[in-house]
Amino acid sequence: MAKKKSWQARIGEGNDALAQSFVESISYDRRLYKQDIAGSIVHASMLSEVGLISPSELEAIIKGLKSIEQDIESERFKFDESLEDIHMVIESALIDRIGDPGRKLHTGRSRNDQVVTDLVLWIFNAGWEIGERSLGPLINAFVGLAERSSDIVMPSFTHLQRAQPICAGSEALAWACAFDNALQRFYAPWTAGVVEWPLGSGAIAGTSLPINRDASWRYAEQYPNLIGRDLPISRSSIESTATRDVACDFAFACAMVAQWLSRWAEQWIIYSTTEFGFIKISDKYTTGSSMMPQKRNPDMLELIRGRCGNVYGDLFALMTILKGLPIGYNRDLQEDKRIVFRAYDTVSSCLAMATAIVNSAEFVKEKIEPTLERGFLDATSLAEYFVTKGVPFRTAHQIVGSLVAQCESEGKTALAQLPLEVYIAAVKKHYPKRAKIGPDVFDALGAKNVVKRYQSAGAAGGKPFEEQLAAWKKRLNV
Repeated sequence: MAKKKSWQARIGEGNDALAQSFVESISYDRRLYKQDIAGSIVHASMLSEVGLISPSELEAIIKGLKSIEQDIESERFKFDESLEDIHMVIESALIDRIGDPGRKLHTGRSRNDQVVTDLVLWIFNAGWEIGERSLGPLINAFVGLAERSSDIVMPSFTHLQRAQPICAGSEALAWACAFDNALQRFYAPWTAGVVEWPLGSGAIAGTSLPINRDASWRYAEQYPNLIGRDLPISRSSIESTATRDVACDFAFACAMVAQWLSRWAEQWIIYSTTEFGFIKISDKYTTGSSMMPQKRNPDMLELIRGRCGNVYGDLFALMTILKGLPIGYNRDLQEDKRIVFRAYDTVSSCLAMATAIVNSAEFVKEKIEPTLERGFLDATSLAEYFVTKGVPFRTAHQIVGSLVAQCESEGKTALAQLPLEVYIAAVKKHYPKRAKIGPDVFDALGAKNVVKRYQSAGAAGGKPFEEQLAAWKKRLNV
């Protein structure tokens, strides 16, 4: 026989099967059990401090809650879906185990502040999990690829057209930087102080009982693995039970990770084509064709790219749910967990796959080098050489543009194929003032020479790249 719900004394009929299956959330919010139990211990400890429960009742509550946690972790616990959610399931089990002390646990709180407390705790942990256990290894993988690729020069691309030559390792470090910035977004709401401690806000208006919300946070600090930041007590009981800003911030951070995963996947899908052939990943992260025996399809990369849309959808779904709600708790908010959990699961699995792919990858030097001088990658370097000889940059830009056009009209594929006198004449034509152009002009030409000449901080070759790589290795202790 299904148990009566906590609100059934007022409503009466509460066991309609259709309604029960429609409103239940225990099928997915059970993953909050650890946070719910910790929050309940914190709340009970505060109730004991202010004299609303006795020390012996607190002891019984803590012992009962910990036994429930052990049973859940050992998979001996039965989740009763008739009780709707993880909060009522745990409370009901506690009452079954310890009797009246369990009935006192909910004193001075509501499921409205209980669920947002659980969510705050879970999101803090989930952000740490993604940051340290998923994004961290991916960043490590890119740094490893950068080190393996430090002797390879390749084209960079803007507008998908060849741009300037770069060290292949610098592109790997670019991805490391992008994902490191994505990692920081999971921490930003906590470091900025915009997340508040909601426990004790009650249903909406607080309580007339003499609870101590500062004490509840003090007890929460005993659980550093659940909440590792100092949180201010929420300033408004109305706002703190209505807000899901922390969920929106988390979903946005997940969406940004998904965006960078998708962009990286797209680039490597292009690089792995026969037309490019710049990158090789392990066969185990590709699939064949059911019809064409020669195919080697980058399906894992394509699925990562595709699943980005799911995470975007999660962010938009959450924002759409929230946009029409009046302030205060509304049952629509129950859907937040389904969305947040899904975004977390999708991003975590994609990051694990991305890490495996990057660890297996190599830039294909033999494929890159034969076409390296195509596209006049050294044009900007030549213009900068002219600048060092006193030619204004815009004039130098014009000179090099004319030289590229001359190469193309003469069927030449590289600026270095032009003789020295052509450079001297071009500069004299466009900039009659004395500019000493000598044989050292050829030191500025050729992709490999260009990469060695980079000087600006963060540049994609030369000493700046070496400094970047050394800094990453020091930071990661590799």
